[in-house]
Amino acid sequence: MATIKDIAAAANVSAAAVSRILNNDETLNVSPETRQKVLDTANKMHYVKRNRVSVKTAFTMGIVQWFSSQQELEDSYYLLIRQGIEDYCISHNIQVVRTYKSDVNYFDALKDVDCIICIGKFSKTEVESLVNLNPKILFLDMPVKNPDISTIMIDFEHAVKLVMDYLTGLGHKEIGFLTGKEYVSPEQLYPDYRKKVFVSYCEEHQIHYKPYLREGLFRIDSGYEMTCDLIRSKTLPTAIFAASDPIAMGAIKALTEYGYRIPDDISVIGFDDISIAEFTTPPLTTIHAPAYNMGHYGASILHHIIRQQFGTAMKIQLPCSLAVRESCAAPE
Repeated sequence: MATIKDIAAAANVSAAAVSRILNNDETLNVSPETRQKVLDTANKMHYVKRNRVSVKTAFTMGIVQWFSSQQELEDSYYLLIRQGIEDYCISHNIQVVRTYKSDVNYFDALKDVDCIICIGKFSKTEVESLVNLNPKILFLDMPVKNPDISTIMIDFEHAVKLVMDYLTGLGHKEIGFLTGKEYVSPEQLYPDYRKKVFVSYCEEHQIHYKPYLREGLFRIDSGYEMTCDLIRSKTLPTAIFAASDPIAMGAIKALTEYGYRIPDDISVIGFDDISIAEFTTPPLTTIHAPAYNMGHYGASILHHIIRQQFGTAMKIQLPCSLAVRESCAAPE
């Protein structure tokens, strides 16, 4: 059985500091990072107090991520959300239990947490199971119809209209849309709200779009393949609206390889404003989605709701903005 001395040695912290941290001594002057490191080390070593009560901070937040860790590295949108959550928790001495939906028995990791914050897309069955596990819960980046469950979403309707108003304002009347299909279960396709608003806008404003609509995956290689398909079918629009920055980057690569100049021959616009978007060639015009803020606000709101014992759930939509760079221009 691990002892305080074992934890101190593993965490490179004094035994006295370890003891005070494990006993939730808030008067101890240590950094939030050190406190979290000791708690994580104690949990990894399965430390148990002599009274047989497991080590636990005054407050523990469970994070459930619908992406795998590998997918999270490939698309930084959800990584930014998680970083926002964890930065809030570090600054408020909240212990984090992190798990992915792809983990085996991820429910077991959440049994003893005080609350749960869920990032991404979950099926109706999964939502019900998570709420039954712990009703102190908040979902980020997906709507939940249950009025008793708090959610924070991007305002997709406003964001898509920003893009379309910008492109039509430049004079584009033929606009393509590249998006990805997401499944919350093998049988259940998650609805793409961006696509719904895009189609509605095009039909209302007589924008030619049907030959230029493609659905693949939210990945660079999929954006590349969808754009190659448009090029080979000789049905290129004057502008391409990609539902994510990785899709847009794949589109830029395909267009460049086929000799098209961006934005002289065709405009490309993305969605998310991930960190490398401004370093593409040309720099990518895109929707800035406040992913980090979504995570930070989510952790703050859930923490506040529980501490103040508010009984009313919150349904929040965060506005987006347009980051205008060099990948769009008026059609020739």
